[in-house]
Amino acid sequence: MIATGADRRTSVRVPLNLLVQYRYDASDDLLCEYALDISEGGIFIRSDAPRESGSMVYLQFVLKNGIRLIEGLGRVAHISRFGSRIRGMGVQFVNLDDESKATIGLLIASRSDTKNGK
Repeated sequence: MIATGADRRTSVRVPLNLLVQYRYDASDDLLCEYALDISEGGIFIRSDAPRESGSMVYLQFVLKNGIRLIEGLGRVAHISRFGSRIRGMGVQFVNLDDESKATIGLLIASRSDTKNGK
């Protein structure tokens, strides 16, 4: 049996509605899309034009006041382009600094508590 989707995940995913800035190459302009969920291992970004699996992505989450929340490198793990599913890409975190990892952990914990009625 081949594991797919949620069966392959090793981390809890929580819903998220946060604007993410990203680019594929250092020379590319930053693109802005909304992230729909996040886990310690990755994030799903809504996009009408996701890159192919394996593409590297530089990610930034910045608050409206310009404060950097999370910054790092990810790899497109899967894409969703057709059908009734939301178009976008699942990005696996490849390289995040310790501060970004801690911020993601706090974000997941706070969302998990809300989801569980705490």
